[in-house]
Amino acid sequence: MKKRKLGRSDLLVSDYCLGTMTYGTQTDEADAHRQLDMAFEAGVNFLDAAEMYPVNPVRLETAGRTEEIIGRWIAARKPQGLVVATKITGAGSNAVKDGAPITAGRMRSAVEASLRRLQIDSIDIYQLHWPNRGSYHFRKSWSFDPSGQNRDATLAHMREILTCAFDLIAEGKIRHLALSNESAWGLANWLNLAQSEGLPRVLSVQNEYSLLCRSFDLDLAEACWNENVPLLAFSPLAAGLLTGKYAGNVTPDGSRRELNPDLGGRITGRVFEAVSGYLAIANEFGLDPVHMAVQWTLTRPAPTLPIIGATTSDQLAHLLKGAEVVISPEVRSAIDQMNRAMPMVY
Repeated sequence: MKKRKLGRSDLLVSDYCLGTMTYGTQTDEADAHRQLDMAFEAGVNFLDAAEMYPVNPVRLETAGRTEEIIGRWIAARKPQGLVVATKITGAGSNAVKDGAPITAGRMRSAVEASLRRLQIDSIDIYQLHWPNRGSYHFRKSWSFDPSGQNRDATLAHMREILTCAFDLIAEGKIRHLALSNESAWGLANWLNLAQSEGLPRVLSVQNEYSLLCRSFDLDLAEACWNENVPLLAFSPLAAGLLTGKYAGNVTPDGSRRELNPDLGGRITGRVFEAVSGYLAIANEFGLDPVHMAVQWTLTRPAPTLPIIGATTSDQLAHLLKGAEVVISPEVRSAIDQMNRAMPMVY
């Protein structure tokens, strides 16, 4: 597995980051530990978690269970060179009592709770799962309305969180602050405040990105390129749609769609036509569609690496086999043509 420096940090991470959001619900602890072993042996040294995980469904009573499962693996294996990212839950989540928003006080207590569950001394990358002010992510772009936002309150909140991050870094509890489900305007203001006030610079942004979800490609890609802020691309397989397993509008037993029928809003009137087009490209060029979809993210102009996740260790084994697949210029051209024909399908 190839490795790279992550943004402006000294962190050396694998091209693939292992997502863990099903650990503790769909994925039991034994198989989660098999996945962690398998990924680490394949050269994946980068894990992504969150205090609200596991998902499907997200519940207050299960929040933190994923981190606990990872923590027991870390305590048993003591892996060298591991880079751990996790997240504080944004406002309105049922994984936090009363859906509390992100504040400095809640961030400090959330960091300390994650450290205990993960059984580590420092979190390498600590991410804000989504902004308090809301965002257009999670299929909210169709009705996005920023007119209720208060610029001064947002900037004051950013300053509060950056100041808290400064203290947590000084105490050795986190190494870097990062964002998730952010916009270009948000990223620019986080960076400007950090530079003007001598506060920690955000390291990365984690947003959804796949052949079916390419809103990142415009203003945010420009910002990330110019500021060397990598994108951690979650759902590069579009919640399984790009594997082809839901083609024909079917729901396989034990799949995510069995628990979440519209895949969080991803099942739309055009999605299966778009999926069919990408499956045809993979077939034409003799590629596995899973490998094509994941490896494509690594070809993008802005610094991007995919977060791969699997319900089972067998699925993960298949994903890892694609790490050396090359996406040729001809494949990229065919993908670009398909995107022009079927843009913004969800």
